Amino acid sequence: MDYQSRVVLLGSCFSKNIGDKLDYFKFRTLCNPFGTQFHPKAIEQLVCRSIEKENYTEEDVFFHNGLWHCFDAHSDLSAHSKDQLLQNLNSGLRIALDHITKATHIIITLGTAWAYRHNATDKVVANCHKVPQKEFSKEIVSIDSNVKSLRNIVEGIESVNKSAQFIFTVSPVRHLKDGFVENQLSKAILITSIHSLLNGTVTRGHYFPSYEIMMDELRDYRFYNTDMIHPNPLAIDYIWEKFIYVWMSESAFPVMERVAKVQKGMQHRPFNLSSEQHKQFLDKQQQKIMDLQEEYPFMKF
Repeated sequence: MDYQSRVVLLGSCFSKNIGDKLDYFKFRTLCNPFGTQFHPKAIEQLVCRSIEKENYTEEDVFFHNGLWHCFDAHSDLSAHSKDQLLQNLNSGLRIALDHITKATHIIITLGTAWAYRHNATDKVVANCHKVPQKEFSKEIVSIDSNVKSLRNIVEGIESVNKSAQFIFTVSPVRHLKDGFVENQLSKAILITSIHSLLNGTVTRGHYFPSYEIMMDELRDYRFYNTDMIHPNPLAIDYIWEKFIYVWMSESAFPVMERVAKVQKGMQHRPFNLSSEQHKQFLDKQQQKIMDLQEEYPFMKF
């Protein structure tokens, strides 16, 4: 990757971790236009619907606990009105398609092989939206089914973008609410599914071992948040360093350093806003931004 790249990140919250880093350094990215998606089927539904330009309608949404929801999307998109939700959903489809079509890299992070099937519609959902559990059946999705979903994602994207690179990874976040054994089974299925896909016909697909780095290199609870489940900033920084070592072009690093200096400068809190020293600092900061934007007009600070 470099500053000519366009990156789309889909999947679990670890996609957002990497997406936030890329955004901080002002790369061109789109991260989870439908919110967090944990399993391959949920990502497949989003990607295929975007590519096929199949808009959401009133039949795809429902009212629950004072908000309108869609089983395909995260609650981040939920709204107080049906029309607003449909607008959010269909805008997300258009944005996703636009970015997928132009992307140089597609990063897909899988979180779990466990899925919930809505009994009334017999459809696997991306999010249950706190609908009573009795309305769903929990199931472990097989390797064959996951490979099929992943292949549909790749083939769908390749139908509108034949040059994008695919980077698959498994989230280092452990889904311990499923159970310790069940979480390990889930992660094993996801890892096997990805490698089964990559050993097949996908020529521009790659695997990045974020889960393995967390489990095997960062084997200490000092690398976890207080919930003892999610990686803390130290762990995210460590995995990020491994990621850019593998995937970032050397030409990008000097620009990343310049961007980082601007970002740090924007967090500066002066003692005296009216001092000459602060005015000079602001002038230098603005010049750095202008220099970057002259070379990379898409950067916004």
